[in-house]
Formats: sequence, C-alpha cells, structure tokens
Amino acid sequence: MDGRDKPGHDGGGKRRAVRVVAAITLVIVCLSGIFIAWVISLGPLPLAKAREISTSIVDRNGKLLRAYAMADGRWRLPVSSKADVDPTYLKVLLGFEDQRFYDHHGVDPLALGRATFQLVTRGQIVSGGSTITMQLTRLMEPRRERSLYAKLRQIVRAVELERQLSKDEILDLYLALAPYGGNLEGIRAASIAYFGKEPKRLTLAEAALLVALPQSPETRRLDRYADAARTARDRVLDRMVEEQRITSDDAAQAKAVPVPRMRKSIPILAPHASDQAAAIMKDAPVIRLTLDSRLQKVLEPLAHDRAIALGPNVSVAIMVVDNDSGEVLAHVGSADYFDYSRAGQIDMTRAVRSPGSTLKPFIYGLAFEDGFVHPESLIDDRPIRFGSYAPENFDQTFQGTVPVRKALQLSLNVPAITLLDRVGASRLASRLRQAGANLVLPKDEAPGLAMGLGGVGVTLQDLALLYAGLPRLGTTRRLREVMRDEGDERDPRRLMDQVAAWQVGSVLLGTPPPENAAAGRIAFKTGTSYGYRDAWSVGFDGHVTIGVWVGRPDGAPVPGLIGRVAAAPILFDAFARTGKLPAGLPKPPKGALLASNAKLPLPLRRFRPFGELLRAGGDQALHIQFPQNGSRIELDGAGGEVSAMPVKVAGGALPMTMLVNGTAVGQIDGRRQRLIDSPGPGFARLTVIDAAGATDTVVVRIQ
Repeated sequence: MDGRDKPGHDGGGKRRAVRVVAAITLVIVCLSGIFIAWVISLGPLPLAKAREISTSIVDRNGKLLRAYAMADGRWRLPVSSKADVDPTYLKVLLGFEDQRFYDHHGVDPLALGRATFQLVTRGQIVSGGSTITMQLTRLMEPRRERSLYAKLRQIVRAVELERQLSKDEILDLYLALAPYGGNLEGIRAASIAYFGKEPKRLTLAEAALLVALPQSPETRRLDRYADAARTARDRVLDRMVEEQRITSDDAAQAKAVPVPRMRKSIPILAPHASDQAAAIMKDAPVIRLTLDSRLQKVLEPLAHDRAIALGPNVSVAIMVVDNDSGEVLAHVGSADYFDYSRAGQIDMTRAVRSPGSTLKPFIYGLAFEDGFVHPESLIDDRPIRFGSYAPENFDQTFQGTVPVRKALQLSLNVPAITLLDRVGASRLASRLRQAGANLVLPKDEAPGLAMGLGGVGVTLQDLALLYAGLPRLGTTRRLREVMRDEGDERDPRRLMDQVAAWQVGSVLLGTPPPENAAAGRIAFKTGTSYGYRDAWSVGFDGHVTIGVWVGRPDGAPVPGLIGRVAAAPILFDAFARTGKLPAGLPKPPKGALLASNAKLPLPLRRFRPFGELLRAGGDQALHIQFPQNGSRIELDGAGGEVSAMPVKVAGGALPMTMLVNGTAVGQIDGRRQRLIDSPGPGFARLTVIDAAGATDTVVVRIQ
C-alpha cells in the first residue's frame, strides 16, 4: 500500500494547513492591529486649522471690500465652488486632476493604475494618480518627502476626509488651500492677485493657468517664472483637447493669450469702515457691511481728486446714508488712506469739528415747530446785540427785512441767532442729542447762542444722521454699517415735528446750487467754520443723505476754504455719481400751512425778537392757562360723542390766533378763550400767537 493512502497522512496534512491558515490569520490580525493603531496615532484631521481664512470685509451684496492677511502673512479667502467660481475652471480642474471626483471615496484605483501605466509606457508622469481629496490631505498636513509611506498616509487621510465631509465641502476646502506661489492660497486670492478680479468669470486661458499653478507653485510663480507657468498652462490645454473636453481651436486661442507677469494689489475699499468693523468683530471670518462697493468705488476717487485740486495737506470725507433704514451706503474717511501728508488713516467722518452753519436748519425747524414763525414770515437781518454778543453775517453786510425762507437759504447769521434766542440754545442741544447726535461743548460750558454758528463740536456722521431725519419727516435712526442677523433695535428718535421737518426740507430745496449745477433737485446746506478750518455741505433727496467735509485733519486753517465753494460742488458730484436721478422729497404732511405772507395769520406775518415782544406785551406775558401742559383730558360726551375742548389764555396782545397741531383754527375772542373741536384721541399740540408775535404752546393727551 502507498504511504500516501494511509489514514494518518491526511490528518497530518490537514493539521499543517490549519496551522498555516492560523499563522496567516494571526499575521493579518497583527498587521491589522498595527495598521489600526497607526491610523489612530495619526489623530483627528486638522480641519479647524485648514478652515482658517483671512478676515474678509464684504459689502451689502457680498462683494469683497477688503481682506486682511492671516497672522503668518498668507492670503486665504473663503470660497464656494457653486457661488464663487466659474464653471469653466471647475470643468478644467476636474478633467485634469480628478475625473471621477464625484464617484470615488477618496481614492481612485483607476487613476492610480492609469498613472502607473503612463509612467511605464511613456517614461514620464502624464497624469497624477492622486485625487483632489488626497491632494487636500497633503495640503492640510504638508510633508516634503515623497515615499510609499507618505502616499499610504494620504490614502488613509483621504478616506477619513470623505467620511467626514461632503464632496462640495471637500472641493471648497481644496479651492481655499491650493497654493499659487508666495503667500497666495486659494483660487480667489490667486485670481484677484493675478487677474484683478474674482474667479466668477474666467476665460479658458485663465482657468487653465489657475489649474496648472498649484502643481508646482514656486517654480511657476507668475511674478518670477512666467514662461514656465505658460508652458504648464499649455500642457493643461493639450490634455483637455486629448480628452475632448475642449476643441483644438479653443485651445489655440487660449494659448495665444499672454500670462500676467506682475501681481496686483488685494483691493482695499472703505479702509476706515473695514478697520472699525474688524476691530469690533474680531472673531468673525467674514464681516458684511451695509456699504455699496459700486458707490464706494466711485466716491473714493472723487475725494482723492478734489483734495489734490484744493491744495497740499487738504483731505476730504464723504458719508452716504440711506434715509429710510439709516444704513451707511458709502464711507470715505479721507482723501487717500495711504497719504501720510494728508493724515489719510484718520477717519474724518468721526472727527469732532466745528460745524459752521450746518446746524441752522434745526434752529429753524424748532422755530417752525413752536409755531411762532413760518417759512413765509418776514424777519429782520440787521445789527443786533445779545449782551456782549453781536453776530454778523459772513460777508459783514445786512439784508434788511427778508422772508424766513430766504434767510435760511442765504444762511444769514443774524436771523438764525435771533430765532435761536427764542427757541433756546439748551433746548436745541437737548433735541439734537435726543435725536442721536453727540454734541461736544468746551469744558464746563453750557449751550449758548454761538452754537448756532459753529460754537460746538460735531462729527460728519452725526450731521448725516440729523439731516437724514428731515426727509424722514422728523425722526432719526442710529446709523448702521455692520449687517447683523439679530433684529433691528434702532428705534426711531424724535428730531422735530413732521410739518416742521417738511418745511425745512422745502426751504433747503430752494438753496441756490453751486455753479453749473441744477437747481431745485437737492435740498442742501453748507457751512464754514471759524478761521476757514472746515468746509461742509450736507444734502438729501427722497432716498439718500450725503455729507461732505473738507479741511486739514490737523485743524490748521486753509485760506479761502468755504463750504459753498469747496464742499458743495463735491456734494453735487457725489449725488451725480450715485447713478440715479434725485428722488423727490415727501409730500406736505397733514396740517402743513401753505400760504403766502399776505395770507398768513397776522402774528405769523412778521417775526419780532424776544426783546421787542416784552416791550410790546407789557408786563403780562402770554400764557395758556387751560389746558395745562402735559395734562390728560377726558372729552367723551354723552352717547359716545366727543365734546369741544375749551382753551383759556392770560396776557398777550389781541388779536390772538389759535393753532392745533400747527394748523390755524381761528382766533381767541375778547374774553381770551375759545372752544375748539377735539383733534381726536392722542397727543395734541396747542399754540396761541398774539398780535405781537408772542407764543405759548402746550401738549396735552386727549382720551
């Protein structure tokens, strides 16, 4: 019998086979354990670090205004493959680097096999076997050595990455990290630096170049090795033709395009607003402002050019505000951010300066609100003294008796101070502060008459805020430059009565415009501070308010610097550069008195200074005895009918005119009393004007 046929022989063979299998299994288990331990030792993927980007400031539409380099000096901007990149680039990128990107799970065996076959048959690397996911892991964990271990590490990390992120997230991260030479990372930084534009619209030549550069970013830097970059770009185009992704004619046209040889600067628009926003929101990678980059882009050159024309060391600041929302649409803080001779890095929209005559409209507004003067009233412009203070007009002449409308349009000083004496400087200051403006008075000084001519400090931002309250018919909103997700907590603040605000706007609309400018389109006011240090012009239409400041940041005088000559032309040019025709102002609100001087109530036809009123009225001043200021009045009669409301007056000179919410309702009789129809539930302002022009006003609540 053959020994192989013995029963014991089969048993021994089986045992050996079992031992071999067991040994192999043990080896596999050990190797698997070692591999798993090695994978665990790699730790988590450094996603947080990979997602770090340069702080970007964007406008209201998401367009880049300014970016700040990262702490190590690199430029890396956020990017979305779907929203920020031209489809042509994505087509070339995936066709050249990873044709099966959306099909594999981090590693493409077919691509690895193809790359190996091409290397063997052609003797050179024709296409890489690394997927975009593998390349991304190499960017996240950069290593210089090229070895089997390094490739294995990439494969493992790529599989991990695919399990944690979606394909779009992986592609976005690659587009943000891909190197382009020097301190440029990501397609947005590269496109802006090399082409001067966002990668949303790329030509075929530009797309192929941006695909070629990351393969060897330092040896293909456009600012150093442009010829090598062009050769690499053309190879990408040839590959696209081979794979029938583009036509040979398209490739030939793209090859004929020269490559850039210089880097462009990363854009810096609205630098002052950007600096302020970055300081406030330190941890935000992307900060969205309310600014309009298109408007900002045309106003910055305007400020620069006009400052140069006005002379050395002169700067210009411009602020554009949306009337309805209070959002800042343009913020030009200086003539040139990098011009040290003009102190360009100082934000002159926030600098406290003397406003000159720019507060006069608010004096007139309170006078209109109080009911003792009307735009068609007559007022004297003649020498007058208030104690030791004797105001004079800018040209040191006097116009005599003029309509109040003309007095404001010509910015006459004496009528403004006369009205301020009647309104009260403290009341004016209180109302402007209530509206949101921060007035700065000299230390230990109370508001005085001089503030009507610029004797107080104010910023261009606060002036824009106040003037935007006029087309809003008497309410202001705190200015906003940074867009936030939370609700709008900027409740409207009271500036003046609706009718008064409309009257001021109507008067300013008739201000004579600068030379060669159209009249009657923009309501505006100019101002010049003492010593020719500051020139102002602030204006508005139905949509926006624009403020302009001109002067030297160091406060030195500039001979001949006048608001009407230096600032007003810039204001009108700024309105023209908005690209829209001036919008009409609001219609007259209910209760507005539209009448010529001859048809005004007698006390409103001519304004008399406070001193003359005392002489005309004798010892007994005009006073509303009933109802008292701040009182509540129940007027519901029997059957739900609303009864008439009595008004009783003491003192004053007859005849007297009664106004309810700014509308004349008749005269007070000889007994100095009158019954008036109730204006309805709510607050009502009752004003009495006597024959001498004296007034008294009370505000009551009717319920």
